[in-house]
Formats: sequence, structure tokens, C-alpha cells
Amino acid sequence: MPGRIVENGERVSLWTVEREDAEFLQLAHANPELRYPLGISMHRNRQQMEEVLEGHIENQDNANFLICLNHDDTESGYPSADEVISIGAIDVVNVNATRPELQGWILPDHQNQGYAKESLGLVIDYIFRTFNPHGIYMETYDHNVPIQRLAEAFGFTEEGRKRETEFIDGEYRDGIQYGLLRREWEKES
Repeated sequence: MPGRIVENGERVSLWTVEREDAEFLQLAHANPELRYPLGISMHRNRQQMEEVLEGHIENQDNANFLICLNHDDTESGYPSADEVISIGAIDVVNVNATRPELQGWILPDHQNQGYAKESLGLVIDYIFRTFNPHGIYMETYDHNVPIQRLAEAFGFTEEGRKRETEFIDGEYRDGIQYGLLRREWEKES
């Protein structure tokens, strides 16, 4: 169950990640429909996921969020924890760095419905309002075209490519880095 709401959009909201969310995160990371596009090769049991999660929660340099779908009947304002369902996660790694990294995913049943786009917009606004980075970046693999299109839709620029950097689902894949500067975001907002 999510902790506290941090940002609220029209259909999704960002909530703090809590220790109790380890099972949800473990099940998502074990799902091949997520694991292969994201390049996750390590399977973790419940205890291992709790240890990883504990490290993320205690790390003051990261901001970790659950992406939650607001129920259709949620009244205006902020929904309560029982009015949402967790559908993904998004992490901001090294929030105090000059260029923090974004990492995230949406469960396969909720993909291609605009939730990733709304969530990314919420987290980008949050980062530039709350912290003072010069820019942000995100990485993906050459076979994850939906994420590449999403990055480009938000004005991210392809900044580099690492050739055959990761072995995923039986093939070596290129890693692609995208960046967005604060001034580019402010110009578009």
C-alpha cells in the first residue's frame, strides 16, 4: 500500500514507496513483459527485494514513488490510499546531482493508456520545482521504442549510445541515454 501522496494528476498520483510495497515491486520485476524491456536480469526473492527497497528508502539521494491510478469516483483534491491502485514505479536517482536519473515502469496491463506520460510529467515538474538540477536524464535500450518516443515527446534529446552494452532476452542491446535541461523544460511548460 502506498505511503503518502506527493503529487496528484488527473488520472494518476505519485506516492511514497513504503516497505510494505516490496511484494508489489517483486512481482512486477519478475514479470517478463517488464523485465526484458527494462533489462532486468536479476530475480529477487521477497527478502532480497525488501533489502533492496530498504536501501532505496534510506538513501536520501533518491526519491522513489509508486505510480497509482486514481479511482474514477475520486472526488477533486487528493485521493486517499484506499482510492488508488498501484500500477508502476518511478525513481529519481541522485536528486541533488547536477543531472539526476529517472527510472520507471508501468505494469503491462496499464501500458499504452497515457499513464506513463502523465506520471513522467508529474515527476519532471516535481524535480524542477523541488530541487535545483541543471537537467535530468534517462536511459533505455534500443528495443524499447515506446520509452524512446515518450522521452522525445517531452523534449529529451538523445545524448549518447552504448553499443551492445547489455545482454537482454538472448541478444546484446544498445543502451541509449536521453537528456533534458531545465531551460528546455521551462521553455516548453
